[in-house]
Amino acid sequence: MHPRPALALPAVAAVLVLAACAASASGEPDAGGASPTSGGHPVTLDNCGFETTVEAPPERVVTIKSSTTEMLLALGLGDRIVGSAFLDGPVPDERETVPAVDEPFADEVPGSEATLALEPDLVYAGWESNLTAETAGDRATLAALGVATYVSPAACKADGYMPDPLTFETVFDEIAEVGSLFGAEDAAAALVEEQRAALDAATPDDRGLTALWWSSGDDTPYVGAGIGAPQMIMEAAGLTNVAADVHDTWTSLGWESIVEADPDVIVLVDAVWNPADAKIEALESNPATREMTAVREERYVVVPFPATEAGVRNVDAVASVVEQLADLNP
Repeated sequence: MHPRPALALPAVAAVLVLAACAASASGEPDAGGASPTSGGHPVTLDNCGFETTVEAPPERVVTIKSSTTEMLLALGLGDRIVGSAFLDGPVPDERETVPAVDEPFADEVPGSEATLALEPDLVYAGWESNLTAETAGDRATLAALGVATYVSPAACKADGYMPDPLTFETVFDEIAEVGSLFGAEDAAAALVEEQRAALDAATPDDRGLTALWWSSGDDTPYVGAGIGAPQMIMEAAGLTNVAADVHDTWTSLGWESIVEADPDVIVLVDAVWNPADAKIEALESNPATREMTAVREERYVVVPFPATEAGVRNVDAVASVVEQLADLNP
C-alpha cells in the first residue's frame, strides 16, 4: 500500500469552498443523480466511536473497498458514487454498475488529496484504517471541512464496537443504517428482506465437515478465525472451522497446525493477488500438505475475495459454499 501525502489544509478548504459555491450557484444536483429528499435528516450516528452527522442525503460519495461500493449499488444508490477506490475484485455481473465504479480513481487506499479533489460530501470506508491522516483523511479533519465519514460497523475495532462475533444481523443492521443516511429506508428494508429470504433458503450441509478458510499468505497462511465473516459464512453453510477457537476475525496459522487439524474441506479465497489456483498448486506440490485429506480428495470450495468481508455478498457466499459442498463427496 502506498498512501499519498495529505494535501495542505488551506488548499483542501479552498477546493471545498469553491465546489460548494459552484453547486449553490447552479442549483443543480451533483453527479447526475436525482436530488434527494431531506426525510429524517439530519442523521447523527455513533460510528465506531466517532460521532458522524449527515445533514442531508449524500449526493457525492467516495467509496473505499468493494464492500461499501457494492452496498450502494445494491441499494440503487450508484449514481451518488463520484469515486471508488481500493476495490477487491469485479462487481458481480448481475449488479448494475456506474462509471465511477468501472474506473476506480485509486487501485489502493487513496490519499486525502485525491479523495478531496472529488468534492465528496461523504466518504464511506470499509476499514477504519482507510480514514487516517496518511490515507483518505482523518475523520475529525474531514468533518471540519464539511465531509462526513462512515465506516462499515463490522470493521470497528474498539471495545464495545467490534462485533463479537460478527453475525448476519450486524450486516443487516448496516444495510438499514446506510438506508437511513441516504433517506433510502424503503430500499434498505426490501434488501434486508431479500437477503433474509435467501439466507433462509440456503440449507446448511449436515455432514459435520471440518474446514480451513485460507485467505492469503504462503509461508504462514492467513486464515479465517472465530468471530469474523469467514466464521459467520462457514457456520451458516454447516462447516466447523478448525480455527474457531482463535478469538479474532482472521489469524496466522502455521502449516504444521493445519496438517495436524487435517480439515475435511479447504475454503480458498480467490483474489487477484493470491488466486485460488495458486493456492491449490501450493497445497498439491508441498510434501506435507498434499497428504492432507482435503488435498488428496480435492475437496476445495472457492469464494471470491469481495464476498469474504462483511457486506451484501455474504449471503450469496453462503449459498455458493452450500452448493459447492453438495458437489463434493467426503
